[in-house]
Amino acid sequence: MATHRKVFRFRMRPTPGQEGDLRRLAGARRWVWNWALDRRKAYYAETGNTIPAAQLSAELTALKQQPETAWLKEVDSQALQQTLKDLDRAFRNFFEKRARFPRFKSKRRDPLRFRIPQRVKVADGEVIIPKVGKVRIRQSMPVDLPTKSASFRRDGAGRWFVSLTAEFEMPDVPIPPPEPSLVVGLDLGLKDFVVSSDGRDPIPSPKFYRKAQRKLRRAQKAVSRRQDGSNRKRKARAAVARIHARTADKRADFLHKLTTDLVRDHHGLCIEDLSLKGLVKTKLAKSFNDAACGEFRRQLEYKSLWNRKPLAVIGRFFPSTRTCNACGRVNDALTLKDRAWVCECGVEHDRDLNAAKNIKDEGLRILAAGYAESLNARGRPVRPAKAGQAG
Repeated sequence: MATHRKVFRFRMRPTPGQEGDLRRLAGARRWVWNWALDRRKAYYAETGNTIPAAQLSAELTALKQQPETAWLKEVDSQALQQTLKDLDRAFRNFFEKRARFPRFKSKRRDPLRFRIPQRVKVADGEVIIPKVGKVRIRQSMPVDLPTKSASFRRDGAGRWFVSLTAEFEMPDVPIPPPEPSLVVGLDLGLKDFVVSSDGRDPIPSPKFYRKAQRKLRRAQKAVSRRQDGSNRKRKARAAVARIHARTADKRADFLHKLTTDLVRDHHGLCIEDLSLKGLVKTKLAKSFNDAACGEFRRQLEYKSLWNRKPLAVIGRFFPSTRTCNACGRVNDALTLKDRAWVCECGVEHDRDLNAAKNIKDEGLRILAAGYAESLNARGRPVRPAKAGQAG
């Protein structure tokens, strides 16, 4: 059995009093992080060694008995201990060269957040938080798995969210071979976000950020005109944050609905391995970031896995656009502005549709390597014929 992780994320509706309690928990988390980081640095400067985790935890417990830090008793103890574990993990990531050295948390810049590993439950549209009580949530789905931990965070628009992490097991057996006729190739782009090989209407790129730019520009001008430190400037910044949050929500809703439909309607999916780090360094960086192709692939990967359907990822150097799907010739003269082209064999191609078909054929070839006796025996060619060869 293989263990997988699933996260349930809900928006919270705290009362003013509950929001004060949440802010207190987040402030305690920031204070403990800064205290523990300072303590670790001082201990290393004195001894040349890392302070033992048990000693640091005991010192944190002892702080509750001191008058100046007795307020820590009002905060859930597991949330405080979890902060020490998060700091320890940050140091491990630094030593393994996965992150930079941990830094102190600023009250102005660090978002309000904290994590509780246990005793957080969701029932009847409410989340039960230690030291806070029952807080209303927008529960869009049932939590049908035992949760391992809960993370709480306030975004820039002032909204509180809870993320519940759960683990579940799936049989560690090969995914059954798909029906080739129900496998689809997907070509991603900026004009049309997705073009599928089955001939369905292309899905135009929604361009959520581009459409919000006018509102965003007006809101950012209001921020620049406000006096620093004033309430009007704080409100103007909140208005900018709400526009960004609304744009992100629209994009997430679009991607989740699209990926769910694609996985549900097909037996297998084939996509390209795009070099997103390189694409976001070009003059089209804003458009690629707005399209969120990386998030699209991430959702396809885990939803295909959960539904036990194969996902073939084609190499980024495969000439899907320039290869004729009929004869296999590669058109090296094709440019980005050519939306349609005619091959030497006489077949006229739509650029994106031809690429989607080639992606499907190459994906079927990759999948056939794992199901040689099942896919190849169906009699369907899984790779376009080369020039001068029989199809």
